[in-house]
Amino acid sequence: MSADTDLYQEVVVEHKRSPRNFGKLATWTHQARGRNPQCGDDISVQLQVEQDQIRDIRFHGLGCAICIASASMMTEAVRGGSVEAAQQIQQRFRAVMTGQQEPDAYLGKLISLAAVRRYPSRIKCALLGWHALAHALGDTAQGDAEAERPELDDATSAKVQP
Repeated sequence: MSADTDLYQEVVVEHKRSPRNFGKLATWTHQARGRNPQCGDDISVQLQVEQDQIRDIRFHGLGCAICIASASMMTEAVRGGSVEAAQQIQQRFRAVMTGQQEPDAYLGKLISLAAVRRYPSRIKCALLGWHALAHALGDTAQGDAEAERPELDDATSAKVQP
């Protein structure tokens, strides 16, 4: 096995065993849920956004190792940053996972998940939490988001508390 495959497997196993920011927030300002009925992955993302900063983020639900690891790493990548930065990294990660862009250092530890591209049927798993994040933040300017994510059920639900 290659070094990048070893790193990928190590990262996925570590984040599946001990997901970061897993659970529910007591109070949240933004929330969305992503579901993949084909495999049963079902992830909800809750955020506490204040003055355009993601003060806290949690995710909960059920999913395969790739889905949980990706959502866990996502929360680490966006927590404490601006909404705009979260949207940018979400778009970059999505572009890398779908082959529109090559992985680069911008992604930090997320680059280890680029190995998922070798398994096209698993790309949906890696992107599910990220789609929920985008919808929670109200980012509907992702091109044909509905057309490219039929696996997310009829509609990924998003709620913003007043």
